[in-house]
Amino acid sequence: RRHRFLLHANFTMGRMHSRGKGNARSALPYKRSPPSWLKFTAEEVEQNVCRLAKKGLTPSQIGVVLRDSHGIAQVRSVTGSKILRLLKANALAPQLPEDLYMLIKKAVSVRKHLDRNRKDKDSKFRLILIESRIHRLARYYRLNRKLPPNWKYESATASALVA
Repeated sequence: RRHRFLLHANFTMGRMHSRGKGNARSALPYKRSPPSWLKFTAEEVEQNVCRLAKKGLTPSQIGVVLRDSHGIAQVRSVTGSKILRLLKANALAPQLPEDLYMLIKKAVSVRKHLDRNRKDKDSKFRLILIESRIHRLARYYRLNRKLPPNWKYESATASALVA
């Protein structure tokens, strides 16, 4: 009786700074082996991943390019390891985690907008929400040792991080 909400299979957590309770997600195939029609070897896929990373693409952009242009749905099914792990093994991994990097990039662009439009109160409020997400994510990454323990987000130096 106390855990009545566990009986509902469609219970979803709400978004952090909005009203949405979106349930959209992709379903991975049950079979973990690469498809029989795929003609790429694991070494070729790894070379492709490294080549795209050297061009400056993020891990998720690399996945999209491989899926759309080369027909590689899941890098992990072909190589046995994920894109970011391949990049770490080849010393090509980004310094900041991708989600944190994108939030910082968004905060920098909103701050730049606020410099030009000082009266935009809604953007000022949104910037506060974005920066609170940055602080929360940075705390998580510091605890999990993905960032150094003394790493701190500062809005003055943020534009240098994403430049």
